[in-house]
Amino acid sequence: MRPSDSHEVSQLNELKIDVGALVVAAHYALAGNTVMVEQMPIFGGYAGGLEETAIVDVATTINSFVMMQATWHLDGPVHVRWGITTARETLAVAAHAAMAVEANSHLMLGNQYYTAAGPCTVMCLLETAAQAITDTMSGREVLSGVAAAKGVSTDFFTGMEARMMGEAAHAVAGMDVAEVNILLDKLISIYEKDYKTAPVGKSFSECYDTLKIEPTQEYLDIYDEAVKVLTDLGLTYWS
Repeated sequence: MRPSDSHEVSQLNELKIDVGALVVAAHYALAGNTVMVEQMPIFGGYAGGLEETAIVDVATTINSFVMMQATWHLDGPVHVRWGITTARETLAVAAHAAMAVEANSHLMLGNQYYTAAGPCTVMCLLETAAQAITDTMSGREVLSGVAAAKGVSTDFFTGMEARMMGEAAHAVAGMDVAEVNILLDKLISIYEKDYKTAPVGKSFSECYDTLKIEPTQEYLDIYDEAVKVLTDLGLTYWS
């Protein structure tokens, strides 16, 4: 790896660190590498509810820069029940934490994406859009995703989810926060009732031409379905 590439080291939950990670962090710092420190607070776990988890999130973010000499911090509040970052509560945690840090520093923040649904599904794209909208409006500089189907299935991620992540971010850039909050409430309401039955979707080889590295027509049509939902909610980026 080049020194300019992001070298990852992770904190443990919650607000803990192991000796091995400290050794790795020290090596990165002494080598002059770009350091990305990751931490995913758990909503509903040891930290507690929304407010408590947001406080822990801010603390772990600051800790990344103070203790581990991070160049940038990769967040990712995750729901203890659903194992995703796109739930209503975890989006709120991420938004409040990011806005608090951004209002008081110039630190570089990112967020990682774990959706309940898998690729080639409207639900996955809507989950992705909801988090991208949240991250953009709360001032995060880096969007890191998407680990679809909770990130636990092999090859269940494609460039189409990343496309939605980018386009949804562009769609809300510059919008009023109060207006976007109303939009988000409606958007999350569409998919949050389906967590228990979230479709696993299709693997990369099932929804992409693996020789041309292009999405299938089926996935393009599904993408258009998701875009229609977002357009109907008031986003004008695709019109």
